[in-house]
Amino acid sequence: MLQGISRTGPYEWEVPVGFVPGMRVPANFFLSEALAEDLEPGAVQQLANVATMPGIVGRSLAMPDIHWGYGFPIGGVAAFSLEEGVISPGGVGFDINCGVRLLSTPLREPELAKKRELIERLFRAVPTGVGGKSTLRLSAKSLDGILEGGSSWAVREGYGLDRDILMCEQAGCMKEADPSSVSQKARQRGMPQSGTLGSGNHFLEIQVVREVYDQDAARVFGVFPGQICIMIHCGSRGLGHQVCTDHLSILESATKKYRIALPDRQLACAPLDSPEGKAYFGAMAASANYAWANRQMIMHYTRKVMEDLYGIPYGEMHLVYDVAHNVAKIEEHSWGGSRMKVCVHRKGATRAYGPGAPDLPPEYETTGQPVIIPGSMGSPSFLLRGTMTAMEKTFGSTCHGAGRIMSRTQAKKRVSGKEVRETLAQRGIIVRAPSDAAIADEAPSVYKPSAEVVRVVHEVGLSRMVARLEPLGVIKG
Repeated sequence: MLQGISRTGPYEWEVPVGFVPGMRVPANFFLSEALAEDLEPGAVQQLANVATMPGIVGRSLAMPDIHWGYGFPIGGVAAFSLEEGVISPGGVGFDINCGVRLLSTPLREPELAKKRELIERLFRAVPTGVGGKSTLRLSAKSLDGILEGGSSWAVREGYGLDRDILMCEQAGCMKEADPSSVSQKARQRGMPQSGTLGSGNHFLEIQVVREVYDQDAARVFGVFPGQICIMIHCGSRGLGHQVCTDHLSILESATKKYRIALPDRQLACAPLDSPEGKAYFGAMAASANYAWANRQMIMHYTRKVMEDLYGIPYGEMHLVYDVAHNVAKIEEHSWGGSRMKVCVHRKGATRAYGPGAPDLPPEYETTGQPVIIPGSMGSPSFLLRGTMTAMEKTFGSTCHGAGRIMSRTQAKKRVSGKEVRETLAQRGIIVRAPSDAAIADEAPSVYKPSAEVVRVVHEVGLSRMVARLEPLGVIKG
C-alpha cells in the first residue's frame, strides 16, 4: 500500500488530509488485500485531489472497483453542499447515466432452447457498435420528449409498461433536465442512436440465476435459482458524450472565473448555483433521461424477441430494477449529525439506498434498493440490496462493476478476441459482437474479479448479496 495511507478496518483505508496540498477532508476507499495488488497510485492521487474541491462534505470516497479515470477516479463518490459546493463533469463521466437494468423471465435454464437463434435475433433487433444507428427516426419534438421525460416518454410511446417506470432509480427521470442546455451537435448525435447498445463495455446478456444468497430479498425481487434473466448495460450514447465535451470547456473557463484552485484541470467545475453550473446540471440530467429511455427501448425490443421465440407473454417479463452509474443528483443525507441536501457525484459507482429510504418502489421498502453489479462476458454478475450502512458511510453508494486493470489499448495488444470467443464457447457462452476487437478489449481478464469486488462491499455492508447470475450468451457493443 502507498506510503501515508492507513488501514482503518479489514477492508477500509484512509488517505489523510495533507496527502496532497489543499485537501479539505480525508479520502477513504474500500479494498481487500487481493485487490490492492492492482491499485493504481494515480487513482489514489485522483481520489485525494477530489478532497480539495470547494464544499465537499465528509470525505472523498472510492469503491473497490477504483481505477484511474478522467478527473475523478472511476469508482469515486463525492457529495457537495448546495451552498458552497461545485458540480464537475469529471465526477460524472463522459457516458452520462451509463447504467444497468435486469429483466426477469419465467423461463428456466432447461427451457432455454434455441439459444444461438435467440442471440442472433437480439443482435438483429438491437443495433450495436460504434455509430450503431436506430431504425427509429426521431423528430426534434420527440427528442425533447426523451430529454424531458426519460423512461416515461418511452412507455407513453409504447415501449414498455407503466410498472417499468416505478422500477427505475428516480422513476427513470431527472426533473431538473434542461433540453435548452443540450447543444445542437449533441442533439444530432443523439437523434439516430435511441434504442441502440453502443460500444465499449456495453452489453446485452442472457443470464441464469446460479445461486441465491438471500431468499427473502430474492422472493421480493422476483428471482429464483435456475431462472433466465436478461441484463442490459448501456448509457446516453453520443449525446451524453457530446454534452460532457461541450460543458467541460465551459466549466474550464468557469473554474478560472470563480477563482477555484484545483490540482488537476480535469476537475474543472463551477459553483452549483452559478449559471455555468446550472447549465451543466440541466444538460447532464437531460442526458440521463436519454439513457433511461434508451435502456427502456432496448428492453422493449428484447421482450418482443422473447415473446416471439418462446411465447412468453410480454407482461410476464418484469423489470427488477434499473440503476445509474455515472450521474450527479441532489439528495438528502445525514452527515456529522446533520441532515442536509447535497449534490452526490457517483462516477462508476451505484446508488445503494437502504430499507425505508425515499425514492424506492413500495415493494422494496423493507429490502432496500436492488443493486445490480455486472460482470464481463465470462464472469458472474450479482444482484444485491442496498443497506443503511451505505446510507451512513457512503451517501447511499456502492461499487458499479469489476473495474479495469488493463486499458483497452493494452487489451487489444495482449488479448485475442477470437481466442476469448472460442474459450467462452467451450464453457457454453455464446458471444456475438460487431468484431473480434470489440471482444478483446472487454475480455474477462482485463477486469478485476467481480466476485472479489462484490465480496468487499458485502463484507463492509455497503450492499448485501442476494443472487449470483452467470452468462449464457452475450451481445457486446
